[in-house]
Amino acid sequence: MLELFQYDFMIYAFLAGIIVAILASITGSFIVLRRYSLITETLAHSALVGVAVGLLTGTSALWMAVIVALLSAWLIEYLRSYFNIYSDSILAIFLSGSLALAVVLVSVAGEFNASLFSYLFGSILSVTLEDLIVMSIFGSIALFLLLGFYKELYFIAYDEEVAKVSGIKVKALNFLLVSITAIIVALSIRVVGTLLIGALMVIPTVAALQYKMGFGKTIVLSTLFALFSVIVGILLSYFYSIPSGATIVLVVLFLFILSLIVNRR
Repeated sequence: MLELFQYDFMIYAFLAGIIVAILASITGSFIVLRRYSLITETLAHSALVGVAVGLLTGTSALWMAVIVALLSAWLIEYLRSYFNIYSDSILAIFLSGSLALAVVLVSVAGEFNASLFSYLFGSILSVTLEDLIVMSIFGSIALFLLLGFYKELYFIAYDEEVAKVSGIKVKALNFLLVSITAIIVALSIRVVGTLLIGALMVIPTVAALQYKMGFGKTIVLSTLFALFSVIVGILLSYFYSIPSGATIVLVVLFLFILSLIVNRR
């Protein structure tokens, strides 16, 4: 098995997978606790619009995905906070609208680009050194902010109204959380794809919650589940020549089912 690491693309794949697993599981813990899980799928579709723009214009698809996902996250939170529109309604509008726009942009190109297919379903073995550097920089910033505002974000997720009364700047921190989520989603689509990133951010946390531990321990267990899923998924993908993103999601889904069985007993 060690012969895998004589290839640069496998080293890049494992490093990218580890980064995404850590970031997705930690962020997902706050998102799930707030019952805001659908935002991951919505921002993934928004990031797909950025990918389509990048591929069509010859610019960096990854950078465009980050920019469009960020803009979408800010607009979603603005509409939710200042217009009192139901969260699920806003997310449904953006999800369908983003997908429609992405389809139109692809049709303008005249063909279904193979690179776009890799962003849809993930292609972790095609992660480049440039991708890895971008993921490391933005990932470090996102992790630093999450840990720096850990208590405040947990308080808001637990009870937003009480957090407001307590003097916490809820709106600013909500914008921060959705911004971090948008960046992580955009960075993760090369690993598991836009159609599957929501699973990697949500399922490990839901599986960890079945063990009914404290929030801190839940985050740790969720991260372990995500890391295990990514590593095993990459290995299975390499040895059996099956899609990496889908394999990672199937592994984490297996862990979720196992958690249900274990905790029912």
